[in-house]
This record gives sequence, C-alpha cells and structure tokens, in this order.
Amino acid sequence: MIELIQQRLDSYKASNPVEEEQATKEILQEVALYSLWRTGFFEVAAFQGGTSLRILHKLPRFSEDLDFILKEPGPGFEWSGYLQKLQDGLEEFGLQTEVLDKSRMDQSVKKAVLKDNSISNQLNLSFYRGHPEQKLKIKLEIDVNPPKGSGYEYAYLDFPLDFEVCHQDLGSNFALKIHALLCRPYLKGRDWYDFNWYVKHKVQPNLPHLQAALRQFGPWKHENIKVDMDWLHHAMMEKIASVDWKEAAMDVERFLKPAEKQSLTLWSEKFFQSKVESLMQKG
Repeated sequence: MIELIQQRLDSYKASNPVEEEQATKEILQEVALYSLWRTGFFEVAAFQGGTSLRILHKLPRFSEDLDFILKEPGPGFEWSGYLQKLQDGLEEFGLQTEVLDKSRMDQSVKKAVLKDNSISNQLNLSFYRGHPEQKLKIKLEIDVNPPKGSGYEYAYLDFPLDFEVCHQDLGSNFALKIHALLCRPYLKGRDWYDFNWYVKHKVQPNLPHLQAALRQFGPWKHENIKVDMDWLHHAMMEKIASVDWKEAAMDVERFLKPAEKQSLTLWSEKFFQSKVESLMQKG
C-alpha cells in the first residue's frame, strides 16, 4: 500500500522542502479521511473548512487541519469511538501513526491529533532532511454543537481507494468562514484568502446559517440582529478597515505555490472592499 502513497506524492512534483512536506501532510489527511469513512464517521459528521475546500474543490492553497461538524448537536460525542479504527486503517497503508484524543468535556469543539513519522521514513523524498524522529502533525477538530441551518452534500473520492464523504455545501462553508472573519479573536490571513476564493467562484453565503453562528458566538451573541446582505456589507467593510494586510499576507504566503504569491502584493483595504462589492452584486 505504501506504493500508492509514493505515486501520489510523485504526482505533486514538489519543487522545494516546504511543498514536499505540505504534500506529505495532505496525503496523510486523505488516508485519514478514507479511514474515518470506514468507521461510519460520515454518517454523523460532515467535513468542512479550508481542507475540505482544498481536497474537494481544488482550493489552490495547502491547509493544515481536518475540520468537521456534527450533523446534529451531540455534546456527548467522543473521538474515542473512532480513533482506534482510524489508527487501524492507517496501519493498513503501512503508517505507524500515533492517534491522541485531546478533547475536554467543557469544550464544544472536540480535538484529536495524528502524529506520524513513518510516512517520511518510508517514502522516497527529494528534500527531506529532518531528524528521523520528527513527526508530521495533523489536528482533527469537530464542532459538537454546530449552528443550525447548514446544508450538506456528498462527494466521492478515489485516493487512497474509492470512498464517500459528507461535507458542508459551499454556501454553508462560506457562512462559517465569514463568521470566522468577523469573530475570530486573532488575524488569520488564510481566512481572507478563502473569502477571496469564494467570491471568485460566485458562492453565496448561507445567511440563516451565518445568523445562527453569530448568535451562538461572537460580539453579536446577545444582539437581536437580522443578517441580510446589507448587514453583511456593513459588517465586512468595518472589519476590512481594521486589518493589518501585510500581516495577513504573511500568514498565508507559506501555503501558496510561487505563482500565487505575487498576488498577495495586492492585499489592501481597497482590494478587499472591491471583493465585498463583488459579493454584493451577486447577492
């Protein structure tokens, strides 16, 4: 089975150590998704976030973590019901992966982590110069109390073998990305990169889902707001005026191919104001 992984890595044609490491992580993510499907995980959960855009919709940036939401709220969800089977699935592909439950009972986002050094030690890597004990890490996070109103779709993937994932539809995923942009307590340039991608692909946010998310967490939690396109226009313009765009561009740069990095020089208040106006024209 390790031959399948080597063929997949070769298809990336990585040109430097960073690209090679990111490709290796992404391959581990895909094998983990396949292994989760075999556990029945996608009967109760949906794939979402930046990695879902990358794997399902060819978002041209690498993404680090695997993010999920429960289809129905389930505070009693525990990763422990899936992690051993996930580890068994990874072992079938020759990967000796450590799988750790990092959840806390009081958290609505339950966390786990995969740690693996076997994939780097077994593959023919062109640039890898790390210590043999150095481990790739991938975080798994699932929101066990997701906001109401999400839409779901299903997709078939064929690596490492054929399987099916349930995932948020693009409008709902976009809604949660906007929620992150407006409510995240720190700057994450990757959020703005993804926002630009959604606008370019003419995706409309699921506004009821966004409203439910805003009422659940963030500065509008205790306000009786009605989220429509006019409200969104005002909120986004306010947020854009507060962003340090050089810092935002630096955050996302390492996840991009060289050809894409030049466009980061355009990042500014004016640039993203134009993106919001484009979104409004489609609304």
